[in-house]
Amino acid sequence: MISIEKILYTGHTHTTGGRDGAGRSFDGRLDLKLSPPGAPGNGTNPEQLFALGWSASFLGALRHACNARKVAFPNDAAVDAQVDLGHGEQGFFLQARMAVSLPGIEEDAAQALIDAAHQNCPYSKATRGNLSVTLTLV
Repeated sequence: MISIEKILYTGHTHTTGGRDGAGRSFDGRLDLKLSPPGAPGNGTNPEQLFALGWSASFLGALRHACNARKVAFPNDAAVDAQVDLGHGEQGFFLQARMAVSLPGIEEDAAQALIDAAHQNCPYSKATRGNLSVTLTLV
């Protein structure tokens, strides 16, 4: 287990009702209705939230990788994340696909930045070895 030397931030939320419930952050910045994947009506689901959080964190890791290599981070860099909820013999599982766009950066350099970001991103570290992840440069 990795030990954290300094906590930089703590996200604190309160959720009720599970996939048919609601969740909010203690600071009031987040207040969401939840609904199961594919259900009609309003509401998001844990897979969408995970995809959004991971892609935002991954972009931060990409920026860090660019800064470390003295490469200009593209203003229009983007990550399209897909998180699948699946079921198998041993229950429910997740898998992820991330399509990364780094306009203006040569393909080999962009791939090296993606690889570095995947090594440094906290979400990538948390999921490493636990779910299938496909990273694609687009």
